[in-house]
Amino acid sequence: MNIPSKYNAKEVEGKWYDYWMKHNYFHSEVDDREPYTIVIPPPNVTGVLHMGHMLNNTIQDVLIRRARLQGKNACWVPGTDHASIATEAKVVAKLKEQGINKNDLSREEFLKHAWEWKNEYGGIILEQLKKLGASCDWERTAFTMDPALSESVIKVFVDLYNKGYIYRGFRMVNWDPEAKTTLSDEEVIYEERQGNLYYLQYDVVDSDEKVTIATTRPETILGDTAICINPEDERYAHLRGKKVIVPLCNREIPIIEDSYVDVEFGTGCLKVTPAHDENDKVLGDKHNLEVIDIFNEDASLNSFGLHYEGKDRFVVRKEIAKELEEKGYLVKIEQHTNKVGTSERTKAVIEPRLSDQWFLKMEDLAKPALDAVLGENRDVKLFPRKFENTYRHWMENIRDWNISRQLWWGQQIPAYYYGEGKEDFVVAENVQKALELAKVKTNNSELTENDLRQDEDALDTWFSSWLWPMSVFDGIRNPENEEIKYYYPTNDLVTGPDILFFWVARMIVAGYEYKDQRPFENVYLTGLVRDKQRRKMSKSLGNSPDALKLIEDYGADGVRVGLLLSSAAGNDLLFDEALCQQGKGLGNKVWSAFYLTTLWEVSESLEQPQSSRIALDWYKAKFQKTLSEIEDHYSKYRLSDVIMSIYKLIYDDFCGWLLEIVKPGYQQPIDAKTYNEVIALFEDNLKILHPFMPFISEEIWQAIATRTPEEALIIAKYPTSQESEESLIAEFDFASEVVSGIRTIRKEKNIAFKETIDLIITNNEKVSANFDNVIKKLGNIETLSYSDEKIEGALSFRVKSNEYFVPISADNINVEEEVQKLTEELNYTEGFLKSVQKKLANERFVSNAPEQVVANEKKKEADALAKIETIKNSLASLQ
Repeated sequence: MNIPSKYNAKEVEGKWYDYWMKHNYFHSEVDDREPYTIVIPPPNVTGVLHMGHMLNNTIQDVLIRRARLQGKNACWVPGTDHASIATEAKVVAKLKEQGINKNDLSREEFLKHAWEWKNEYGGIILEQLKKLGASCDWERTAFTMDPALSESVIKVFVDLYNKGYIYRGFRMVNWDPEAKTTLSDEEVIYEERQGNLYYLQYDVVDSDEKVTIATTRPETILGDTAICINPEDERYAHLRGKKVIVPLCNREIPIIEDSYVDVEFGTGCLKVTPAHDENDKVLGDKHNLEVIDIFNEDASLNSFGLHYEGKDRFVVRKEIAKELEEKGYLVKIEQHTNKVGTSERTKAVIEPRLSDQWFLKMEDLAKPALDAVLGENRDVKLFPRKFENTYRHWMENIRDWNISRQLWWGQQIPAYYYGEGKEDFVVAENVQKALELAKVKTNNSELTENDLRQDEDALDTWFSSWLWPMSVFDGIRNPENEEIKYYYPTNDLVTGPDILFFWVARMIVAGYEYKDQRPFENVYLTGLVRDKQRRKMSKSLGNSPDALKLIEDYGADGVRVGLLLSSAAGNDLLFDEALCQQGKGLGNKVWSAFYLTTLWEVSESLEQPQSSRIALDWYKAKFQKTLSEIEDHYSKYRLSDVIMSIYKLIYDDFCGWLLEIVKPGYQQPIDAKTYNEVIALFEDNLKILHPFMPFISEEIWQAIATRTPEEALIIAKYPTSQESEESLIAEFDFASEVVSGIRTIRKEKNIAFKETIDLIITNNEKVSANFDNVIKKLGNIETLSYSDEKIEGALSFRVKSNEYFVPISADNINVEEEVQKLTEELNYTEGFLKSVQKKLANERFVSNAPEQVVANEKKKEADALAKIETIKNSLASLQ
């Protein structure tokens, strides 16, 4: 095989992805192996690949590829979410471009357009994930509105309704006037905004007196139906039982009393608008007040808005304030900061609105899910654990879930009306079953399907995705099928903390309700991707790089490593493109190491040098130690630590040290024993690197030897952990410092590497001679000897308390420079010694610190004292 000297990601990545797909390595079927299952957090069908998706799916791919290497039956289920609000908005916008108004279409006509849009654009993000190397089981690709998944959603709705958990209620809800739908409490984001507090006067009926109220929303006075005072507020005691006139619309409304009013806020008088504030609605119900809704569904004013009818609420706010001022009703305006609810999806300011909606009672359903995460057994574990407090707060304060949406794109609510009354409906999985129920309920056998009208609303998208780990394996419709019994519960879920309640908590709720089991064992919560300035990445800020352009520039492997180098579990990721360059650099280093081995001539007759033998033993020990470390990191979902450990092992230890030690001399062959062991270790490196850099690792693996499809790296056997020889690792660390010392002397004195030098050691540390041959080879040492005496007139350096001498002609020594260098080193070491001794003199530190920490400090003190002594001796010999 002709191996190029440089790695080309563009030529390699498509080739190996196609190879993996062709041989069906990503696909999983039920068998007798241990299953390892991940379900993808389904991205919105409207989505394109962004940095958050890149991070999330890279992590999932690392976990699934590792499981595959470990011999598990790895199953990663991909799919997309129908995203009712976002998708309907996209379709409406596209229709508008074509001159079509959604309101002119029937539901069936609109859904035809929606499905056409989905089929054209809906699979983009999944195709983009393939560029990243995502090894999903594409044969299992699911969509939350696939027939089987939709049927599961409807089945669950009917079941929960029959159990008494789902009910229809006329309640104050969060209304998104842009999407023209209600939202659940969790889909409302509260933002602090600077606004105004308007002080308005209302005339008291049959009096010259005026009452002043303060409001942030002067436009809503048109819906006022009372003024409320606190019964304990003596300032307004004389107004009890009186009425006031609402400015502009001249309606008379009563003054009511309720302790709800805060006498300290504003003027102590509260305007009550039951149709447009949740607390006002409570007051209105309590005092039997009229309810006047002044808004249309798009938050423009309706006929109650007088001459402002048809105008947007925020336009009216400015105009009505001006009119109130002109007519003498506006007393003053103050700046005021308050929290404004906005739609998570459209960013529109939410309007509280009274509406008939469907709700799911959550209090009892949530109890098993609360215990699953926070109980003694921790059946579901959150990583990092800091999110348990957030989970507890949400679940202990859970409210009923508003599950209906005024949309057409989604699962239509399976409620069928047979009359005009509020209770004139039945709930069933289809119209045929609904008809049978309606006949019984009405005692009317003459009813036909034409007499039934299905609820127009669709279900909240989350009501589909909360079943995802079960519905993708058909566990709702066929709860005893072999796939749900084999793959469920799944193993790991990787997602963002922003949907811990929206999705994660609700999946746990559904899991215990329908399988009496957790849906997954571990939840790894990634951070948000931010730029170097800690700003959240967004299109509006222009700080979010094009994900596919990054892959083009740095290769998928480089981007994967770059993302994970900066991604500590649960903390925000400070993304810097330079990290992708670092990832690409690792790939180039690994490729160069492989290319170097292809240039060696292998000799079967040569004996293995002692330096190669001990170096290989050392690297095997170092590999095992690193393997143990990375397995510990994996268990804690510290993937950034895993890749950093692998990075150092391969870049520094394998490429930087081992290959340098075993490399044969110029135009000399390498012995077969060493070569075979190096290649075997290289293959082990590729196995632990593969989850992070799948493309380059498979390319090298396949180039090292001719492999059958059954021998591909993607399904190779993961290295097994063994005990590592710690003494060998420590001895090599010492030897590497000696080599660094020799290289420093060569550099400072311009001694070319081809010139041999001698090395004499005063072995105060009694260091093993195991690596002497390594030191000789890497330092190009002619003779290496030991002495009890210091060598006069020689260059020297120290490692711990050992001193190393390089005898060299006096002509090559600049005494003045050498004295200055040694003096600087002495001053630094004496300063270091003082800091250590100060710490050891602190009784609190010595008595409270762990024994090992104190021992380490004492070792530092002893090393510093020995070093100071040798420096002073060296200085004495030069003076």
